[in-house]
Amino acid sequence: MRRKLLAGVGSILGVQFLLPLFVSLNAFAAELSEIRERGYLVVAVKDNRPPMGFLNSADQLSGFEIDIARKLAEDLLGDADAVELVPTRNVDRLDAVIENRVDVAIAALTITEPRRRIVSFSYPYYLDGTAFITRLPTDSAPDILTLHDLQLGTIAVLERSSTVAQLSYLLPAAQQVGVGSYLEAQTLVESGAVDAFAGDASVLAGWTMEGGALMNHSMLPDIISAEPLAVVLPKGQQYSPLQTAVNKAIQRWYKEGWLQARSQFWELPEGVVPEGVLPSALDAEGTR
Repeated sequence: MRRKLLAGVGSILGVQFLLPLFVSLNAFAAELSEIRERGYLVVAVKDNRPPMGFLNSADQLSGFEIDIARKLAEDLLGDADAVELVPTRNVDRLDAVIENRVDVAIAALTITEPRRRIVSFSYPYYLDGTAFITRLPTDSAPDILTLHDLQLGTIAVLERSSTVAQLSYLLPAAQQVGVGSYLEAQTLVESGAVDAFAGDASVLAGWTMEGGALMNHSMLPDIISAEPLAVVLPKGQQYSPLQTAVNKAIQRWYKEGWLQARSQFWELPEGVVPEGVLPSALDAEGTR
């Protein structure tokens, strides 16, 4: 089932997305001309976050963001195979760009104000957000089909995350159970110790996909926030041609429906920027 954002996408994208000034910092990733002369693109990706980026049964990198990396190589270099994919840990994703280990990062990175101070972002290619995965129904517990069914429920949430405040506002009577990791949350949901877990929609989609840890569980149809994911590039005016080329590619993918089709293929919640919002959204970067 495709899911809809509860948050006002237009205001999130149209009001908060501001183009940063290009500031010359110590970033040394290759410029567009150098990438074309080299003949291949180097991209930091995830290999443990299905369906965004993961190793499939053949031990090959696969997923929505892997498709984007290959499509970008095709647009910039004319060859989808002209790309070197570099699996990267979360803590290293920004440093990989700044320290010249990769040209760009396509690795589930949300646009935020602190990050914008040290790197540049492309137009968003996907809107992630907070979603809910629920326990299986039992004879003694009713089905959980909507947020209304969680009003008095027990919801696991990552400690110190922005989701804590979101839940307090939307579901003030629900009991929150703080967890330190997604794995801990997964265990609680699987055991039935909590009614639901609130976390990134793209992560939960991986849990419920075929072969996922909670493939027999379900996600609720609503997403309560909008967090734009974008390609990360180094700061500096010399990288402006690369950023412009990436933005034009993403804009074209939206117009042609390619991003929407790949999102649906990977059974991601509906998070591609709606067409009516796209022009204002793609005029600028955003924060959360």
